[in-house]
Amino acid sequence: MEPLYQQTHKQVHEIQAHMGRLEKADKQSVHLVENEIQASIDQIFSRLERLEILSNKEPPNKRQNAKLRVDQLKYDVQHLQTALSNFQHRRYAREQQDRQREELLSRTFTANDSDTAIPMDESLQFNSSLQQIHSGMDDLIGGGHSILEGLRAQRLTLKGTQKKILDIANTLGLSNTVMRLVEKRAFQDKYFMVGT
Repeated sequence: MEPLYQQTHKQVHEIQAHMGRLEKADKQSVHLVENEIQASIDQIFSRLERLEILSNKEPPNKRQNAKLRVDQLKYDVQHLQTALSNFQHRRYAREQQDRQREELLSRTFTANDSDTAIPMDESLQFNSSLQQIHSGMDDLIGGGHSILEGLRAQRLTLKGTQKKILDIANTLGLSNTVMRLVEKRAFQDKYFMVGT
């Protein structure tokens, strides 16, 4: 485990030195340096996985110290990865600002025409159409609401009528069997009426 740890520790210090080169690199070689650093970081992550396995195989009295050293290396590498990501983000932002500046400087501006017209008629027509649609939807919703209220009132009326018929039938002394037959027939008639 110790030789692999020393190699990895040395490689972390080399990456830290490369990070200093990254700040000084010109625009053409910065991509190469970034790729080189990222490849080294990826290699270290794979070594760290191996080091974790090896640290678990250490004798019990050395295991805690070995895990602590591996965790410290892992923290350092994660810090380097974050620093590289931050550098790349800043570089992308600078490049985008440079492109936008160049586009702005290379753009040619012309004077306004003497007969500048603002197309307001289309906007007014669009706005009035939207208002008409809005009021039409309000009317539809209101009509639907009144229809539902009418159906509720009819339902209450029909329930009341059914109750009165049942009361009259009970008063006349019709048996439960006859009443069930009447209800069954009414149920069937309802489907017959809906079907036609």
